Amino acid sequence: MLVLGIESSCDETAAAIINDKKEILGESLLSQKEHEAFGGVVPEIAARAHLEHIDEMIEDTLKMAKVKLEDLDAIAAVGGPGLIGGVVVGAMAGKALSLALNKPLVMVNHLEGHALAPRISNDVEFPYLLLLVSGGHCQILIVKDVGEYERLGTTIDDAAGEAFDKVAKMLCLGYPGGPIIEKMAATGNPDRFVLPRPLLRSGDCNMSFSGLKTAVRKLIESYSEDGSVEHCILNKEVTADICASFQVAVTDCLVKKLENAIEIFKEKYPEGKDVVVSGGVAANSFLRKALKDLSEKHGLIFAAPPLKYCTDNGVMIAWAGLERFRKGLVDDLDFKPRPRWPLDEKAAAQGAKA
Repeated sequence: MLVLGIESSCDETAAAIINDKKEILGESLLSQKEHEAFGGVVPEIAARAHLEHIDEMIEDTLKMAKVKLEDLDAIAAVGGPGLIGGVVVGAMAGKALSLALNKPLVMVNHLEGHALAPRISNDVEFPYLLLLVSGGHCQILIVKDVGEYERLGTTIDDAAGEAFDKVAKMLCLGYPGGPIIEKMAATGNPDRFVLPRPLLRSGDCNMSFSGLKTAVRKLIESYSEDGSVEHCILNKEVTADICASFQVAVTDCLVKKLENAIEIFKEKYPEGKDVVVSGGVAANSFLRKALKDLSEKHGLIFAAPPLKYCTDNGVMIAWAGLERFRKGLVDDLDFKPRPRWPLDEKAAAQGAKA
């Protein structure tokens, strides 16, 4: 079974072909550089870049896989959530191929791509506990099966990845912020600055990062002569210490919330044995180690995608499409791309026809 996956929900234009033996036969990915000057993704620019490069990514993937379009068993494309202009580009490309080739169409929830990605390289069995943490999303879910999710907690404001990006922008470190902050934090003192851990003792699985981000802003402003973060010039040592303190604060919050979720998960599914982290922030090695230690503390197995598949990519869309396709979850050509698409929404988790 061969499935082509198309991803275009944010600022990565990507395609991949995978088979039911979990072999990645070909993949292409283009990370848009146009947004670096703005310190964040500009939706209109992203959509135009997807439109310009999507055909090229698909063609390169087919060549790499040495596969003809006629050999494909299904076409999978991202259907949301995400920046709607980009989602429309990927969805229309998938629909066009499905119609022209008379192949089944599988519209994939971008979050389900992240949720199922660890199953490609790890022996992860349903049900499992998932921390999905990225630039736009931060959720803790029980993954019961393909298309079956129970949300235990979510962020009530900013996602963790968004907080990383905004803190990096305030520190003039560039975009995306996650990798840069992690690199700076490796040389910093995490105990120098005391930063808040929002909702740490709330007893539930919900998260908040807006207050932490604001606390960092005030800290940076305290080093400015005019009290403005825009005119603040920090030396490398102070910057590294802020990064380290911020990274530890975020990690503490995520670890505590996941620990709360583990208690719920073990009570509901005593047979469950896997804890999974996925999404762009899952590439942070400091966080991965903390989550691995937490999982082992509770007698569970920790799993995460390889670093290159934590961020948005075509492989995760192809794999999620394959998993849905073999369960008979396929879609009609009138599927409407969605800027918002809760992963635990039962109606949205089902294919248009089975």
